[in-house]
Amino acid sequence: MTSLSSQPADVGQPLRRLIVGITGATGVIYAVRLLQLLRDIPGIETHLVISEAGTLNLHQELGMRRKQAEVLAHVVHNVRDIGATIASGSFQSDGMIIVPCSMKTLASIANGLSDNLITRAADVVLKERRRLVLMVRETPFNLAHLRNMTSVTEMGGIIFPPLPGFYHRPQSIADMVDHTLGRVIDLFAIQHTLTPRWQGMKAD
Repeated sequence: MTSLSSQPADVGQPLRRLIVGITGATGVIYAVRLLQLLRDIPGIETHLVISEAGTLNLHQELGMRRKQAEVLAHVVHNVRDIGATIASGSFQSDGMIIVPCSMKTLASIANGLSDNLITRAADVVLKERRRLVLMVRETPFNLAHLRNMTSVTEMGGIIFPPLPGFYHRPQSIADMVDHTLGRVIDLFAIQHTLTPRWQGMKAD
């Protein structure tokens, strides 16, 4: 694991901050891999918040403790610390990714509840017209889920269920995870080489 640091990977470049929230839906592998990837990109500073249910999922799905995920981020915030820097619009960031995003978190954001630091930070990102990406995980969706996704989309958020693609012929779960996260990182105009770009349909 990468050691905890209060400095970005390359302080010589203009700093870009991304907030990452981990909540209690399945798919925490996406969050851990995202933190690993962002850690290796120069000029990126990650701010991490993990909910109580997200901590349980780290253990259930990956056998990880919360601290093992936290050391992958540059700055870690307590989910109950509503007075943290990321709770203010004056905090400069490129946006926020909630991965995975539970239906409870989605509902809170859709209705502006700001009931913990993850949903407050998301509310701030929306009100400041920054990019909010919710990697929602549930299936099938009920009408409340769909309406909440519509509400967040109307507010400017991006709903991004982590649905795997197969046109790049993945050979492993890791390939599928990286392909999905490559698409997420694209939304923030961050350069990467995680997966081949689509070159058009191949002729027989």
